[in-house]
Amino acid sequence: MKIHEFQAKQILRQYNIPVPMGEVTDTPDGAFEIASKLGTKVVVKAQIHAGGRGKGGGIRLADNPQEAYEAAKAILGMRLVTHQTGPEGKIVNKVLIEQATNIKQELYLSLLIDRSSSKECLVYMASEAGGMDIEEIANKYPEKIIKATVSPVTGYSPFHARKLSYGLNLDKSLSTQFANIVKALYQAFIEKDASLIEINPLVITEEGNLLALDTKMTFDDDGLYRHPEIKEMRDVSEEDPLEVEAVNAGVNYIKLDGNVGCMVNGAGLAMTTMDLIKLAGGEPANFLDVGGGASVERIEKAFRILTSDPKVKAILVNIFGGILRCDRVANGIIEAASKIELKVPMVVRLQGTNVEEGRALLKNSNLKFEVAEGLYEAALKAVELSKLKV
Repeated sequence: MKIHEFQAKQILRQYNIPVPMGEVTDTPDGAFEIASKLGTKVVVKAQIHAGGRGKGGGIRLADNPQEAYEAAKAILGMRLVTHQTGPEGKIVNKVLIEQATNIKQELYLSLLIDRSSSKECLVYMASEAGGMDIEEIANKYPEKIIKATVSPVTGYSPFHARKLSYGLNLDKSLSTQFANIVKALYQAFIEKDASLIEINPLVITEEGNLLALDTKMTFDDDGLYRHPEIKEMRDVSEEDPLEVEAVNAGVNYIKLDGNVGCMVNGAGLAMTTMDLIKLAGGEPANFLDVGGGASVERIEKAFRILTSDPKVKAILVNIFGGILRCDRVANGIIEAASKIELKVPMVVRLQGTNVEEGRALLKNSNLKFEVAEGLYEAALKAVELSKLKV
């Protein structure tokens, strides 16, 4: 789960990580009042779940409250397009009004899970090339990325802060401030069940202080039951509507860029199915796991989600019947598909208990299913159908 910048900064304040003074509002009048209260030059920042806001016109400086009013008026309601939102952009509903900062240098600092490690360690990443996306830093200045791995056994050590500080060539006068931030980042990450905390940029001010000028946080969905205060920060207007619908329906769904819709029971089977679609020359439109139950109701909801995506030109259903027999799965697919009037071709591949009975039910139904036995055969058929004009 992602949260907004202003919400992430509230969490940083809880751990005594310095951030600029500021407040959030959804009106130009509110921006005027906040700027008047702060009594300094301010920055008006669009609050959306995407980076690159400045390049898209979503971050503006204001010398006085009237300019803050005008900036908020221009930003609120705009469709902000960045490299992360894609061409459709995102509507801005809130702006953060913050004190402007005298910046001497911009740094990058983050803590995330290193999934390339067999132990899934945490890893700090830091760079002198602050203000840029980490992917851009990796491409342009790979030598400037400093990493410090945190063992899940021993946890944080002052060594991590010293290694990062040395790699960033920080002045000794900043060592205590920096060490406190690095340690607090680890505490916040563990205590809040985060999956990423990024401070970009972490700035050195002209006054000689460190300040988290911008921050991004994401959290492990499976840990949210322990953090109702974080769960309340969810902004569903920032999320893909189909993914929100899937959460409410109890299915695991992630939208992708292809045109072959996938419906599978089991995450591992879903990954294999997507790989075979690519091997067959196609592109999966989604990851969709209906789970082990695969009830009629859940299958129907899954079909509705798949067919709501206009990019989907064919559907591949790949179900393994274990305790849930294939004949029952077939009846569920037939009943669900008949209710929603499928307008795109569909390939169904069943395996498992009572598979012959299940395939017979599908072949004898009045619905136009393509029934496949092998998984790669099913993928080839789905890709072929996705290329036909419907």
